[in-house]
Amino acid sequence: MEERAFVFTQQGLSDSLKRNPLVACVHYFPEIGSTNRQAFRLALDGAREGEIVVADAQTRGKGRLNRVWQSPPGVNLYVSAILRPRIEPATAPQITLMAGVAVAELLSGYCPDGVSIKWPNDVLIRGRKACGILTEMKASTGAVDFIILGIGLNVNMDREDFDDLLRGTATSLRIETGIAQDRLDVISRLFGFIEKWYRVFVQTGFAGMRDAWLAHADILGRPIRVVDRDASQDGVVTGIDADGAILMRQENGSVQRVIAGDVHLLGR
Repeated sequence: MEERAFVFTQQGLSDSLKRNPLVACVHYFPEIGSTNRQAFRLALDGAREGEIVVADAQTRGKGRLNRVWQSPPGVNLYVSAILRPRIEPATAPQITLMAGVAVAELLSGYCPDGVSIKWPNDVLIRGRKACGILTEMKASTGAVDFIILGIGLNVNMDREDFDDLLRGTATSLRIETGIAQDRLDVISRLFGFIEKWYRVFVQTGFAGMRDAWLAHADILGRPIRVVDRDASQDGVVTGIDADGAILMRQENGSVQRVIAGDVHLLGR
């Protein structure tokens, strides 16, 4: 199969997603700076929940902590969804965890073994990053106005397509399966899982997806190092709390809530 045959069009995307009850409409761009930025502008202008922005390529794709997300044309998924849950701002980071479960279930359908969630916003296949999740929020008077859920998923990139610094740490569905995937099918399946888990989140919060997140995370009992800016600390994961914070037991026996930082597994 030749991945360039899987060309995105406005009509093709709309047809693929029209049966999803979460998707209100699709805004497609052959090239854009950032789908998150465009979705944020649309939300400010009153766009409905479930309006999504899809790009074939991004010139300013971004990840967490202002990192660059490599976004070449014709091979991957770059999509941002507008969500308007009635939640408090403090609860908003749980949307990232929700999306991680949805993406992990999606990827497990292609790669039954080796899919894992890396807290808080990456999904890996056999230890290499296949997906990054970036959520951004606007809130006022103690309530969320809207949340932008951005997902970058490597679908049909080959190893040599990645920048030199990423080749050892990144992967794609094509690399892992040996088969070029139909991106329209992938995005349709992705939003099927997002709709499923977003409905759970709205009804129950993180509690309703906690077990599913832990099943994909494979992090319980693992020694980790948390790096936040210039500081780092080590410990062993004892769980994840109701708010989605990692619980880490340090060498002195105290348990700390980890709410920010990069988590690195140190082995068993």
